[in-house]
Amino acid sequence: MSEFFSTEERQDNILTLLARQGRLSVAEIVEQFKVSEATARRDLETLAEQGKLQRVHGGALPVRQAAPESPLLQREREQFFEKQRIGQAAAALVQDGETVFIASGTTTLEVARHLRARPNLTVITNSLPVMNTLAGVPGTNLIGIGGLLRQSELSFVGHIAEQAIAELRADKVILGVHAFSLQHGLTSDYLPETLTDRAILKIGRQVILVADHTKFESVSPAFVAPVSSIHHLVTDSQTPPEILAALREMGIAVTIA
Repeated sequence: MSEFFSTEERQDNILTLLARQGRLSVAEIVEQFKVSEATARRDLETLAEQGKLQRVHGGALPVRQAAPESPLLQREREQFFEKQRIGQAAAALVQDGETVFIASGTTTLEVARHLRARPNLTVITNSLPVMNTLAGVPGTNLIGIGGLLRQSELSFVGHIAEQAIAELRADKVILGVHAFSLQHGLTSDYLPETLTDRAILKIGRQVILVADHTKFESVSPAFVAPVSSIHHLVTDSQTPPEILAALREMGIAVTIA
């Protein structure tokens, strides 16, 4: 009963219940703690602001700390079929004649592979594997961004890369992410790359995020950008439906590959 709990005690119990169940609705909080819907929502908002849970439509999800990212060549086989489908679906969003920035990552690399047969494109990238994939492809104008090579990701980052990126404009930016949370936005475990990613986000008329289900409901230490910085998400069918519903409510397009 609510009279036996202070606000702090009730919120602690909410977190315990959420950790046990993996998801918690406002209705369950009302029933469990005998409080009003307004109080239940206020508790969730407070805990979300403190970074202790992730607020979704009708309830909350736990915040999971994303594990450190392994090198690109090791990650390439992880969620391989999901990444292939996501890559194909994202490539289908690119129109002939467009200029596209493809950022580094294993899922973005799949997008590049599916663009090899597409004529009349200009592709900008700071990813060495994307450059190798599209180098010499007939009808593709390839612009490579240089800078400091991040060995594990085989991507060019840092001040030189950011200056070059700032001089360019793209119809579409196709970006991957290490971790994604509705509350905390797009986050990374590699602080030096965050400014490069922010520079990339600024030059696109439309930002397409490509991410498989393992990237969601998690947080990494380095903040990259808010959720509102993206316009379109391409993901797989295992991504939590609460996340997709919340994104659609924000006006962000969602494609399930």
